[in-house]
Amino acid sequence: MSEKMGILGRKLGMTRIFAGDGTAVPVTVIMAGPCPITQVKTAEKDGYHALQIAFEEAKEKHVSKAMQGHFAKASTKNYRIVRELRLNDAATQQVGEVLTVDMFSAGDKIKVTGTSIGKGYQGVMRRWNFAGISDGHGNEKVHRNAGSIGNNTFPGHVFKGRKMAGQWGNERVTEQGLTIVEVRQDDGVILVKGAVPGPKNGLVFVRKQ
Repeated sequence: MSEKMGILGRKLGMTRIFAGDGTAVPVTVIMAGPCPITQVKTAEKDGYHALQIAFEEAKEKHVSKAMQGHFAKASTKNYRIVRELRLNDAATQQVGEVLTVDMFSAGDKIKVTGTSIGKGYQGVMRRWNFAGISDGHGNEKVHRNAGSIGNNTFPGHVFKGRKMAGQWGNERVTEQGLTIVEVRQDDGVILVKGAVPGPKNGLVFVRKQ
């Protein structure tokens, strides 16, 4: 599935700015790019169209020999993070071209992908908002239990997808339909209305929608 152009960045945190009419707008600050293009993949050679982009410069000792050779071939510096972006018109881009926040402007609709904050192993009341079991007489030490999870004779097993206790968070999440409030090109920063997935300094992938 083809995507639209995007860029890698770090979520710096949330703040608020004031609109022209004085209303407060909650925004997430994302430091995005610069992201050089390190490889252009085509259907003829690789079986699909994509751009490989890099983010955050790294010391030579922190990059494997194979990746050092890969970056040298692209005539770029060494980088910590490499990601692919499926793009039908990838062939129109050039290796070594640098993607910056200039590709965005205020009012653009975007989607942001990140890794949500991990909450650890949680019970059904916190994870799924279950009501719990009655506190009346006769119920002992079952107040936060999930209750029945299926029948014995038929179907004789627990259906996949049953809401139960388990790991909550620490998963890939994409927030769609977000709006860019402001682009600060000199600082390499974009201000996005509302919240985006992930903790402070978390890696995010910002794409046009």
